[in-house]
Amino acid sequence: MSGYEVEHNIKPTAAQDPPRRRPDLSTFFSALDQVDTSGTHAPNNAHSLPLPGDISAAFRLLANAFDTMRGGAGGGPASAHDDLMTSLIESLMREADSPPTELKGCPDEFIAALDRVPKGQLREDQSCPICAMPFLDDAYPLVVRLPCHRDHLFDLECIEPWLKLNATCPMDRKTLWKRPEEKRREAREEDSEEEFDDMYA
Repeated sequence: MSGYEVEHNIKPTAAQDPPRRRPDLSTFFSALDQVDTSGTHAPNNAHSLPLPGDISAAFRLLANAFDTMRGGAGGGPASAHDDLMTSLIESLMREADSPPTELKGCPDEFIAALDRVPKGQLREDQSCPICAMPFLDDAYPLVVRLPCHRDHLFDLECIEPWLKLNATCPMDRKTLWKRPEEKRREAREEDSEEEFDDMYA
């Protein structure tokens, strides 16, 4: 994952360094590397599965990071996003307690293709639902729009960890991406239902 400065080769100076908007997620991404089998991370052996303990650790690490952000930026007073954050944390902890055999998140290619929202289209009253920081407080906001709804805007740094573990929108829980094998299975099921309906029509 890279921020605006890295993508645009901008060298920050000490005077320009903005305050941290969210906790450091390097430990989460290290744990994720152990279990991510999506996109280009797919293992050579298609039947190999990550260890449940490693999957559980990734969910717990993200839940802990979101818990840090829950009370508002920098641990400040509670804000309106607390209900969403509580829901996300509870969902992550449920998954950590009973980890799936493999992650159902989105591949890097899907996340990289999300619509970027130019700074000029952002309003003063818009903020990230996860970190609760106004987008325009950042000199170089890296904001993405999820395909489920045009108003579901997030800081890329906030939404990427969620999407790596869950292929759903955190706000309305609509599925954003399906594995090719899931699409094929659903297509086969639809075909068999149509054949059944035609037989008894």
